Amino acid sequence: MNRIFLLTFGCVAVAAASYGQSPAPTTTKTAVFAGGCFWCIQPAFDKTPGVIKTVVGYCGGTEPNPTYELVTSEKTKYRESMEITYDPAKISYDQLLDVYWRQIDPTQADGQFTDIGPSYRAAIFYGNADEKKIAEASKDKLARSGKFKKTIVTEILPAMKFWPAEDYHQKYYRENPERFEAFEEGSGRVSFKKGKWGGEQ
Repeated sequence: MNRIFLLTFGCVAVAAASYGQSPAPTTTKTAVFAGGCFWCIQPAFDKTPGVIKTVVGYCGGTEPNPTYELVTSEKTKYRESMEITYDPAKISYDQLLDVYWRQIDPTQADGQFTDIGPSYRAAIFYGNADEKKIAEASKDKLARSGKFKKTIVTEILPAMKFWPAEDYHQKYYRENPERFEAFEEGSGRVSFKKGKWGGEQ
């Protein structure tokens, strides 16, 4: 009986290995970025190795339980944002920032592309002193790269409570691909990214 159990267990283990299953990371971290329309910055991070989960929502304000209508009324300090859960053994905070810079116009202060207003302003919300230092160094590196002639104005701010957005905003690019693509193209974000980064997006 024991031999049968051991053989069965061995087959299960081999099967699991053959499917490429790996244990969940023992330690995960989160990062919060604002980059204008939160629909538009989510796809790149979902495709990034080491990113476990992304959730779009609101950060930077103080009112409890913010809604999309409240945030876009521009009467709060909330910004459309995204919380990224990642495996630090596979991707670093600095590498996440490299992805982030390629999704936005870091020289635009009044919003992002055709989305104008405080809720669409770009920001890096740091969670601790190390993240702040890394974000500042990353911003300085971008400024010195010569990619942009204008000043890099993306803000680096202390993190506040992150509130997930309504369900219909989550993975909008997957749920409404045609509407999403039309919006992203029409906003000018796609052409801007191609012009600045080409195949490095």
